[in-house]
Amino acid sequence: MKETRSNRDKVTSNERRVEGYALVFNRESDDLGGFTEIIDSGALEGVLAKSDVLCLLNHNVNRGVLARRNREKGSLELEVDGLGLKYGFEAPATSLGDELLEGLKRGDINASSFSFSVEKDKWLRTGDGKVVRHILKFRELYDVSPVYHAAYEDTNVYIDRRGMDALVAEEKAPGKSYFEGLRQRLGLVNSE
Repeated sequence: MKETRSNRDKVTSNERRVEGYALVFNRESDDLGGFTEIIDSGALEGVLAKSDVLCLLNHNVNRGVLARRNREKGSLELEVDGLGLKYGFEAPATSLGDELLEGLKRGDINASSFSFSVEKDKWLRTGDGKVVRHILKFRELYDVSPVYHAAYEDTNVYIDRRGMDALVAEEKAPGKSYFEGLRQRLGLVNSE
């Protein structure tokens, strides 16, 4: 069964380079309709090599494709790191690419999402009655998408601003990249 999850954070803008985190590991989602969800850090192991992943605007394939990675080749870059699944691509010089960039610049689009199928998961009820699903292994990843609404707070999409004064001011530490700042805010690295 194909499922979809969304994630949110903030957006910055410049040029045509778009990057974001489609999913994050070991972070609890918002309520997904009676349960929350946590993705295990090993859930993507071996999945990207066998998946044909599209980058779509708001999961809508009928609008067109922003980028694609078919079994590790294509215009969509996917990287698994300690935080989660990072994606990046150059927005195409199409009406859809221009619409995405304008939505990012205006802040209308500020989240990322992904659709998937699960090979292995575990459902638990906590002492306070809350139901939590742990995704241990994905079967396949279908798309990563810049979206309007999110289910996970710790993911994002933005247009790359490396070297710009606004980014340095946002991070409040000269020389620190957006992703280094995000990792620090999430407690994945020591702040010094």
